[in-house]
Amino acid sequence: MSGLPWTRRRLLGAGAALAATAAPGVRVSAQDRRRLRAADNQDDDFPTVQALLYMDRYMRERSGNRLSIQVFPGGQLGEEDETIEQTRIGAIDLTRVNLAPMGRFIPACNAFCLPFLIRSDEHLRRVIDGDVGEEILRSFEQRGLVGLAFYEAGARSIYNSIRPVRTPADLRGLRIRVQRSDFMTDLMRALGTTPVALSYSQLLPALQARLIDGAENNWPSYVTTDHHRAARFYTLTEHARPPEVLLISRKSWDALAPADRELIRDAALASRSFARMRMQEWTEIARLQAAAEGAEIIQDFDREAFAQALQPFAERAMADPELERMAERIRQLA
Repeated sequence: MSGLPWTRRRLLGAGAALAATAAPGVRVSAQDRRRLRAADNQDDDFPTVQALLYMDRYMRERSGNRLSIQVFPGGQLGEEDETIEQTRIGAIDLTRVNLAPMGRFIPACNAFCLPFLIRSDEHLRRVIDGDVGEEILRSFEQRGLVGLAFYEAGARSIYNSIRPVRTPADLRGLRIRVQRSDFMTDLMRALGTTPVALSYSQLLPALQARLIDGAENNWPSYVTTDHHRAARFYTLTEHARPPEVLLISRKSWDALAPADRELIRDAALASRSFARMRMQEWTEIARLQAAAEGAEIIQDFDREAFAQALQPFAERAMADPELERMAERIRQLA
């Protein structure tokens, strides 16, 4: 994979340093050690995977190597839908997934996908770092999961291989990949596209084979997967900012001693700060690399026309009182 060469070298070096760090502390026997299995569908140098490696280092250092994480990147343990289910039943201990697919379990999660509701990265941080974020994290417990932390995922924008998109009319009829989320499917349909639900790993082959015309995602995902080579028209809609969420199986959680739970929570929060820094860096580098390698970045689009086209969809979504309540809380933090 050829995306983000400069950052990759830096982050892979950091990952090697994490793995090589010897944790201080007392020696523990093999039977006392607990190694948690963590799944991520991004490659090993992506900010979320690097954050899991950072979390592993944090836990090792503070537990004398008694607690650790074995990270399985690149979808080795399955796509997001699969790892969510495996984590719920305890086959996987930890999984990092985008919040959008969680909307089918926790409807309030769909508020983060409402078009243009979250206006900036700063607005998102006020939401996920405060009471709203805590409420969402707690809500996963009813589904056999424990929410540990949010990672930022940047703003999602629309890209395609056919033509520059400046109005919703330019999207009409285009086959646009969406996450496996009914909410996001309906959102893209409201813009006149033909939504196609595909797993993340299927996206590039589908673009290259012209089975789809485009997708919507953040800058790093657009570039690290070479989507910018297969779909060079990137319209900076920034229509949604659903974050990533780090989840642990409730079964795994319940088997831990209280002190170990506290350590894992502390490690997750520390990894959140690490991931935020890395995502900011990667977003800027990906944007520059996309432009340098021929992507056409469209900023002069009709934002008002997009907002108007999506208004009926948003109104229908807000018929859910829980979603409306969460959206209002998010709006108040703008």
